[in-house]
Amino acid sequence: MKMNWNNLLSEIRLGNESKEDSIGRSNFHKDYDRIVFSSSFRRLGKKTQVHPMTSNDHIHTRLTHSIEVSCVARSLGFIVGEKIKNDLPENITPFNISEIVQAASLAHDIGNPPFGHAGEEAIKSWFREPKNEEKYLSSLEENQRDDLKNFEGNAQGFRIITKIENNFEEGGLKLTYSTLGTFLKYPWTTRETKRIKKFSSFITEENILSKVCDKLGLIKIEDYKYKRHPLAYLVECADDICYRILDLEDAHELKIMNYKEIEDLLKPVCETDRKLDDILTSKSISNRRKVSYLRAKAINTAIIKLSKTFLDNLDKIMEGNFEKDLFSANNSTEINQLNEIKKISKEKIYSEPRKIELEIGSFSALGNLLDTFCSAVKEKITGVNLSFRSDRILSMMGINCPKKGDDLYQSYMKVLDYLSGMTDHYATYMSKQISGDAK
Repeated sequence: MKMNWNNLLSEIRLGNESKEDSIGRSNFHKDYDRIVFSSSFRRLGKKTQVHPMTSNDHIHTRLTHSIEVSCVARSLGFIVGEKIKNDLPENITPFNISEIVQAASLAHDIGNPPFGHAGEEAIKSWFREPKNEEKYLSSLEENQRDDLKNFEGNAQGFRIITKIENNFEEGGLKLTYSTLGTFLKYPWTTRETKRIKKFSSFITEENILSKVCDKLGLIKIEDYKYKRHPLAYLVECADDICYRILDLEDAHELKIMNYKEIEDLLKPVCETDRKLDDILTSKSISNRRKVSYLRAKAINTAIIKLSKTFLDNLDKIMEGNFEKDLFSANNSTEINQLNEIKKISKEKIYSEPRKIELEIGSFSALGNLLDTFCSAVKEKITGVNLSFRSDRILSMMGINCPKKGDDLYQSYMKVLDYLSGMTDHYATYMSKQISGDAK
């Protein structure tokens, strides 16, 4: 079985099954705009990318990272679209391919909790603690427990854009099926966590997952498990390009790595020319500008190399038989250097002492919030007389507060909706308020 572009490139929207007329903007461009104007996207400006709660305004947040990934993805999408334009449906242009990939990439981190990946780990860790598992999860079904114990930002993102943001329970942002399918990096649920750590849908959205994947004609492996949409490889690739290269820029800004280290790592990725040499040897140009120029050149090289890798493997991708990422499938000197940068970043950047200290602190902050809010919703759902404190706590949740008819599992998911929507600073502030430590 082979996927085909006629099915994969649908302009129909989740929650609005009739095709919209597009005047001035394509439906895929509208997807991008809907994400940009969403409150969940806006809050990414105060969420950690790599370095938590830094006072340096030059450092990437989740918002700036997402915008940059979407720009790289747009370039990848357009190059690919141009090469396959003869295979595209009559109403779809190469630019539409770039719009789909750009929109999906813009949303790729929209479900991340405060404190970045440390926040994800803190939530998992709290639910996996034996005393918490016994107290809060013992009455739940196994799949429901797995959702909570394996909290995943990708799945929270899918929940946000398909259910929570704008039109609750009615399609969320009501994005096109194409953008939703391209967003799904791991198109399966927690049923796969015993074999694969990552997933893109909680049990609460499994029917939406199936609906999206079936509409697009993605290859079905089993219930709630599919092969990727081909364009999802470009979203993954754009993200990989950005964090390999842009994390070096932040490391230089924070003086974790010096300029010579950055130049030695990035220059082998760049196509050498006279202008590059003139800039790197100039004494009148700051090291910050030199790093920026190296970054731009390296990104351009990666886009050219990896878009070709996608096209070289397109038949396998369309058949659902491509089991690698694009970086792994490219053995060029430049891409091998970027893979080496990933290893060095793990040693020098992601293990930086201040970063680790703040990440450890995030476990305390989120643990305190989970203790407080999960205890309150359990009181409400299990019929215990609600204490004054718990009543006040539930009132803070606003639209995320469990409603009549919600079961315990749905209520815990609403707690995670509330907590994962917090910014780093607000989560820290709330934890201190609840503990009585606020100043």
